[in-house]
Amino acid sequence: MCAMETPIFIGIDVSKRSLDVHVLPSNEHWQSANTPAGVDELSTRIAALSPTLVVLEATGKYEAPCAAALAAQGVPVAVVNPRQTRDFARSTGQLAKTDRIDAALLALFAERVRPEVRELPDEETEALAAILARRRQLILMRAAEKNRQHVASRAVRKSVEAHIEWLDAAISDVDGELRDAVESSSIWRAKEKLLRSVPGVGPGLALTLLADLPELGKLSRREIAALVGVAPMNRDSGSYRGRRSVQGGRGVVRVALYMGALTAVRLGAPFRALYERLVAKGKPKKVALVAVMRKLLVTCNAVLRDESVWHGKSVIAS
Repeated sequence: MCAMETPIFIGIDVSKRSLDVHVLPSNEHWQSANTPAGVDELSTRIAALSPTLVVLEATGKYEAPCAAALAAQGVPVAVVNPRQTRDFARSTGQLAKTDRIDAALLALFAERVRPEVRELPDEETEALAAILARRRQLILMRAAEKNRQHVASRAVRKSVEAHIEWLDAAISDVDGELRDAVESSSIWRAKEKLLRSVPGVGPGLALTLLADLPELGKLSRREIAALVGVAPMNRDSGSYRGRRSVQGGRGVVRVALYMGALTAVRLGAPFRALYERLVAKGKPKKVALVAVMRKLLVTCNAVLRDESVWHGKSVIAS
């Protein structure tokens, strides 16, 4: 009888310039440059180890090339929320922080927690997400300039107004890029059509879901709600029953869902009925609106999963 192979878990601490790697149970450690050549060398070396799981933190896209290279090699990769690993570090009593320590901690997190491996966004999704992120940046800049416009002195007001005009034009250009990106892909067009069939889902929410939530339609209703951060979390201990709340998840998606929920409630049944029923039971309006956000999300998840346009309560309840 052949001896069972020892599971191998790997943590990679990512920075702009370097990738620190720690392997368990061997405690092997090395550092690679976060460059195309360094990522290629690292992914080949890790693939040769046939690891059970590799964990990286989401660091604002610095981890994307490494995660994609590993996935292309068939390596199981989980990109996790840094908040999870910080909480895990505190639970182990690890307070010191260096790149090498962080890599070892991520390897331990991989071994103990076994976060789920999720499908990574493809190139089209990454491109759409980048354009959408740029649009959000421009909108924030325009809002800041409009606030300055109200208090600007005469000496600088023309400059502020000119910048607002430029930002308006830039946002219009980005909107065109977003539309072109969707129209150029038959898959994106089909998905957008399905999402737009749901009451409250306008072009902004549809694009946000496509770009920032590639898991939509591939997870259960509970999993997708937890991933976005609209699943109520218990706060109970002994006889104490705390208020349920939502936290974590993908803030960008939640903001878009909030705006979509407001529209869905205005449009009427079934989302308005849910909102009014919860308010009538004494729930705060904010809690009722979060419930609508969750229902809106799981409905979108259902229409993509079933590849069927929204047709009423049967899809929402699925």
